[in-house]
Amino acid sequence: MEEQQHKRRVRYKGTHPKTYTEKYKEHHPEKYADTIEKVIRKGSTPAGMHLPIMVQEILDFLQIKPGQKGLDATLGYGGHTRKMLEQLQGTGHICALDVDPIELVRTKERLEQAGYGTAQLTIIQENFAKIDQIAKTHGPFDFILADLGVSSMQIDNPDRGFSYKVEGPLDLRLNPEKGISAAERLRELTPEELEGMLIENSDEPYAAKIAAEVTRTLRRKEPIETTTQLREVIEKALSFLPANNEKKELIKKTCQRTFQALRIDVNSEFEVLEAFLDKLPDALAPNGRVAILTFHSGEDRMVKKAFKQGKKQGVFCEISEEVIRPSGEECRQNPRARSTKLRWAVKTS
Repeated sequence: MEEQQHKRRVRYKGTHPKTYTEKYKEHHPEKYADTIEKVIRKGSTPAGMHLPIMVQEILDFLQIKPGQKGLDATLGYGGHTRKMLEQLQGTGHICALDVDPIELVRTKERLEQAGYGTAQLTIIQENFAKIDQIAKTHGPFDFILADLGVSSMQIDNPDRGFSYKVEGPLDLRLNPEKGISAAERLRELTPEELEGMLIENSDEPYAAKIAAEVTRTLRRKEPIETTTQLREVIEKALSFLPANNEKKELIKKTCQRTFQALRIDVNSEFEVLEAFLDKLPDALAPNGRVAILTFHSGEDRMVKKAFKQGKKQGVFCEISEEVIRPSGEECRQNPRARSTKLRWAVKTS
């Protein structure tokens, strides 16, 4: 029998690892706490991790008390969930939802290792649009949190295709086991539909140029199957811009908006949020509190409108009149917090 050759783990090349796989220390915070602390201190998010945003502001508003029942509608890395569980002091219960089958398993394992088993925490792979069904079994809830941002673990993993910065399949699905990828979606859309989607989902000023270039590329039978290929198409669409210092930044912002618009479309994020907001009041107990973190203007408008309508109809007795933003210090420590907006509401008793 031929002896199997030992395969060495990918290691840092020098002192500054570049690729996702080379950053193996960052994927194991329990083993390499010093490395994690160093990365965070530099204002970066360690690979494979997600730093929870506006934790203190959320806890201050939710006023969680031992014995209460809560819902984390978007589990993600579990940072918010863990902080809310701490407030319960061993009593009460939290139900946590996530559609991502890959990260859900990892987060469940982390929380179990931290001592949070089924007595205090129920984790379900489900879309929060089905909050009504969840509330029938596990509610009504005294507090609800929905963090609508994409987790850093998803953004940083090149296999998921969420970032234009690294090569990977153009997927963008939160649940890669369902629906179609962003690459498949691009092949379905007419130029008019793509332009409209880019405007509606991310207010893209160069929507017409991008839609035209995508169409030309696909008609020439050239593939747009990877993140890099889409980025190159966007760069080509913006080739008319004068070559100066601003062009690089404009291309970067356009890539961010285009990927965001595609992600929203592929995951039906606006439709899901609309369903969640419609069913939210019935899932809350009397005097129940809900906090929602949004990351772009379309989401924030929907939440603001739903809360205002709810107060007008007497469903909510109090809502946040102004949007709440993370502190400057938090944004310095975690740049991904910069676009965050927090809104809250209290259900009538």
